[in-house]
Amino acid sequence: MAREYGRSQRVASEMQKELAAILQRDVKDTRLGFVTINDVELSKDLAVAKVYITVLNGDDAAKLANVKVLNEISPFIRHELAKRMRLRHISELHFYYDHSFDTGMRVAELLHDLEDRQDQSDASDTGKLEDE
Repeated sequence: MAREYGRSQRVASEMQKELAAILQRDVKDTRLGFVTINDVELSKDLAVAKVYITVLNGDDAAKLANVKVLNEISPFIRHELAKRMRLRHISELHFYYDHSFDTGMRVAELLHDLEDRQDQSDASDTGKLEDE
């Protein structure tokens, strides 16, 4: 029977925590904004890690620039990660922007607009009833 929470998921979870700490404490690159590690996906052999990030308070150009910077300094980040994790081989890091946060914010905005329209519609219906 297959395990529900395998080794690659455990390593990915730990890697996410360590990467967040490294970006917060060890990376002193002024080109980076406020970067959040959303997810880490590891290949089955743990050789490659896809790191999904979100950049808060940035436009599309800033988001892409942050991803580019992180991919440029990934050897340094990987070296720091190797110091913290007890693995024989540390995964090659590839950073990607995670659009799910932006999508979620857009959906929340649309729902809020819909709710406002519903409230306005209910208020106008109530006003019509009072006039009759």
